Amino acid sequence: MEKLETRASPGPRPRPRIAARRLPLLAGALLALIAGLWGALGLLDLDVPLPRTSFAQNHGALMALGFLGTLISLERSVALGRTWGYAAPALAGLGGIATAIGLTVPGKLLLTAAGGWLIAIYITVLGRRTGRDLTIQIAGAVAWYAGALLWLAGRSVSEIVPWLAAFLILTIAGERLELARVAFLGRRASDGLLVAVAVLGAGVAVSAVWPDPGWRLTGLGMVALAGCLAFLDVARRTIRGTGLPRFAAACLLTGYAWLTVAGTIWLIAGRPADGGLNDAALHAVFLGFVMSMVFGHAPVILPAVLRVRLPYHPILYAPLALLHVSLLVRVTGDLGGITDARTAGGILGEVSLLLFGGCAVAASRLLRREPT
Repeated sequence: MEKLETRASPGPRPRPRIAARRLPLLAGALLALIAGLWGALGLLDLDVPLPRTSFAQNHGALMALGFLGTLISLERSVALGRTWGYAAPALAGLGGIATAIGLTVPGKLLLTAAGGWLIAIYITVLGRRTGRDLTIQIAGAVAWYAGALLWLAGRSVSEIVPWLAAFLILTIAGERLELARVAFLGRRASDGLLVAVAVLGAGVAVSAVWPDPGWRLTGLGMVALAGCLAFLDVARRTIRGTGLPRFAAACLLTGYAWLTVAGTIWLIAGRPADGGLNDAALHAVFLGFVMSMVFGHAPVILPAVLRVRLPYHPILYAPLALLHVSLLVRVTGDLGGITDARTAGGILGEVSLLLFGGCAVAASRLLRREPT
């Protein structure tokens, strides 16, 4: 009688459990985002009810520090892997909420503390490894902390814009070098990247004392950094590929283009007076560059932070295309003084951010329906 061997057929792979304990931290970022977007509608002179005038007055701080600051510090805390690190996104989220509801001084204190805590996270990481990517990211965290201190000391949000921009630009540049350093062209090729970072950092520091030359020098650093990233980044190759690599490359390359636009405006105009030129530059860097990078990195960062898969689906191109089309309309309206174009571009820009969230949820649900 033959002995039969039976093999258990492999079942479906267990799906990773969502990191539920991190959801409250993410909720703080989302509340700051909602308040910032609602305030932006007020800045577009739309007749919308503003429960708090601080929504509009602190729009920039809510978006840059309350929303993006919380997301970035949360991602860094997860990478650190220590409980105390989560104080940074908690402080940033609470600071964004406090600022939104009109508790300006507590909000400033909390957001400043969050920037300092993020520096502490990076210093701890320095004990594990060193590298150029980490140096650039630390410079970004220092820009957050120093800019928030100036804000706390009485400077307006419009005066610390170079510091907020430097925080986001340098953090993204450092993460690009960290995520794709194996595909960069080597240490010597990245020397130009460090020079561009140094120019940008010097411009930001000068802007605190001499605004006009400081903004011009910052703009020069932004243009140089965009050129270096576009030349060194693997996106130049993966744009010819398919699927997620091509989508991410599209986000990156269009983002570098908008960073060049914003830097060029600051380089030529210095610190623009409040008006169309100023708005065009601000939205080119904070929407065109930063949010395009968020779109491109979300399928990589979100699974690491929340253990929720965000699979690639062609539907993700819809919000990306809308983001850049809306920004073209908005910048055209800002530069040409066309109020209708400015308003339409601003509204469509907000829709693109909300649409990306909807498309991400739709892509995740499509993944669940597919057989493993």
